[in-house]
Formats: sequence, C-alpha cells, structure tokens
Amino acid sequence: MKYERILIRYGEISTKGRNRKKFISQLRYNILGLLQDMPTVKVQADRDRLHIYLGEEDGEVILPRLQNIFGIQSYSPVVKVEQDIEQIKEAALQLVKKSFVHGITFKVAARRADKSFPYETNDLNYEVGSYVLKNIEDLKVDVKNPDIKVNVEVRKEGVYLSSEVFEGAGGMPVGSSGKAMLMLSGGIDSPVAGFLTMKRGVEIEAVHFHSPPFTSERAKQKVIDLAKKLTRFSGQIKLHIVPFTEIQQLIHKQVPENYTMTSTRRYMLRITDMIREKENGLALVTGESLGQVASQTLESMQAINEVTNTPVLRPLIAMDKLEIIELAKEIDTHDISILPYEDCCTIFTPPAPKTKPKTEKIKYYESFVDFEGLIETAIENIETITLSGSEEKNTLAEFEDLL
Repeated sequence: MKYERILIRYGEISTKGRNRKKFISQLRYNILGLLQDMPTVKVQADRDRLHIYLGEEDGEVILPRLQNIFGIQSYSPVVKVEQDIEQIKEAALQLVKKSFVHGITFKVAARRADKSFPYETNDLNYEVGSYVLKNIEDLKVDVKNPDIKVNVEVRKEGVYLSSEVFEGAGGMPVGSSGKAMLMLSGGIDSPVAGFLTMKRGVEIEAVHFHSPPFTSERAKQKVIDLAKKLTRFSGQIKLHIVPFTEIQQLIHKQVPENYTMTSTRRYMLRITDMIREKENGLALVTGESLGQVASQTLESMQAINEVTNTPVLRPLIAMDKLEIIELAKEIDTHDISILPYEDCCTIFTPPAPKTKPKTEKIKYYESFVDFEGLIETAIENIETITLSGSEEKNTLAEFEDLL
C-alpha cells in the first residue's frame, strides 16, 4: 500500500494566537530541512494541519524521521483512492490488516466534505465497517474506545483514509525561539541540555574547548559525534572547536589550585559569549545540574556568571544524575558520552576544588595575568564545522527556494 501523504497535527503551536503563522512556517522549514534528500516531497501548511505530499518518495522511510521534529504532536500516513466505494472498502481493509492483532477493536469514522458523494456518513461507516469486519476474523467493533480508528474523508478530488497515529516529539519548532550557544563537553549532561533547549524552540550552535595534547583527537571526534546526534532534532548544527591549551595552562600556573576550576569555567563562558555575539545568539546554555559536582553550586555559578550579562540557560538545573542518564539514553547520546576520552575540564580537575568560591578572590587572582592576547588567538583559530542531520551533507540554503 502506497501512502499519498502524511498528515501532521500541531502540538503546542495550536495554543499560539497571532504568532501561530510564524511557528507553523518554522515547522515547515524544519521538515523540509530534514527531508531535503527527497526531492519530490512537498510540504503544505495551514492553520490547523500540515501535509507532507510524498510524490515519488517512500512514506515508510519518512515516518521514523518525523518523530524527532519538535513542534509535532502526532502524525498519520494517508492513503488516497478514487470516489469509489469498492476502492474505499479495500483501502480500509488493508489499513486495519496492517495494525491487526487478535482481539483488538476498531471503528470507522467517515466525514463527507463533498456532499455530492452518494453515501451518507452513517451509510459509509456501515458499508466500510461491515466489509472490514467480514474479512478479518476475531475483529470487534468498539465505537467509543477502539484500538484502531479508520478515518475516511471524502473530498471532491478523492477519498483519504488513515488509521495509524504516531506520537510526535512535542515542544516548539527549533528556531522559533531564537538562537543560543551550547557549551558542549564530551560528558553526559551537555548533549541532554542541548536537546531540552531545542525542544523549547531554540536553535543551538555548539562550542567545545579542545586542549591538545592533553585532550586527544578521539576526544574531539567524540564531541563531533555527539553534535551529530543532536542534528536529528534540528537538521543541522554548527560546532565551534576552540583551542584552549595555552589559556588552560596559564590558569593552572597562576591561579591557586582550588580556584582553577572556577577560573577555567569563567574563561570558557567568556569566550563562548564572544562567539555568541559574533553569531547573533541570544543566550548561553550549559549542562550544569545544581549540586552535582563542586563547580555546580550556587556560589560557583554566581562567580562564573560574573563574566557576562548574557542569559545563561541551565535546562538540567533541577534534574538528578539518574534522570539525566535516562534522557541521554532516550536521545542516543549516552553510549558516546561514556567513551573513555576525557575533555579539558576533567583532565585538569583539582583534587579539592572550591565549592563556595568568592567572586572578588577569583578576580584578584586573575588580575595578575593578561589573558587578552591568548583569548584573541583562541578566537582567531576556532575550527567551525557544520554538521547535517540528513544523509546528504547539504546546507539549509540549498532548499530555501522550496519555501
């Protein structure tokens, strides 16, 4: 059975008022980006529904991709037949057979947009339902709470049938809430923070700090792989890899040991903020969870935040480690995150980092060293990689003419 289209139902977008059009447009753009390797696909959006016209493409291939697109509440593959009762009955039978297991129930829900169709709604329900019931043993009717609901919509250009409903990712379309910079380490937490930020409609660009030879090329590849995993939810992600060796060595040479972690994170945040300004971002995102480690106390966060006035988003702030691990497994980043390649934070972790650092003290320690030249050099030597979520490594600009 060949699907003609896929019907998309909006989630939280439906609650938007005058701005709904903006959110729907962004969702359409994101779907086109995810399906850019399928040239015959067309996407048409209206106020209440969005339709993906499959053209010559295989709907079975597209269906699993849609589960990662934020802004979708649910979606259903749709079959189109002529205004012929025999074709309608046979299409309904095949749809029920596809999902049938012994003992389940079904109902037919017909709707006539074309009132010239010779069958009234109740007659159509009866004709189609009785045909399906006669051809499948151990199938029962339940008009109130069926396991399978066969929707039949009669329109002038044809009749559309659907029965399967797939759950979407919910949330808001990525890009509808601006852009932020994700501080992406090689650990478990920061990819999850990126995922949750994107779910609220924020486009992310990732920033990673690399300190060779203390951190290896494998550690760098690990972060690239993590960012690649996140592109399944956004279409593409820019990853900025910052050379951090000289800055980190100077910190550990000049700053007292128990304050080195605080100073390191301050300079990471400061550099990330500089990249944000250049890339027109609106916020910074970290994977910090309150009280999880010594550098994630309120006092530490206050001392670290002092270097910027930009909003710092911490989506994991109230989550415990087990909750974060479970979510990492769900989004398929966990197994990459636990690979034994350390990032620049872990390799220089002091044995007893300060849990309640004083902002005035860390500023005093840093005042004896001129980091400005090293920061400029690091910014100049950033390596930027654009990672795509589709098999074809195209940029979004290549399908903008389809909008």
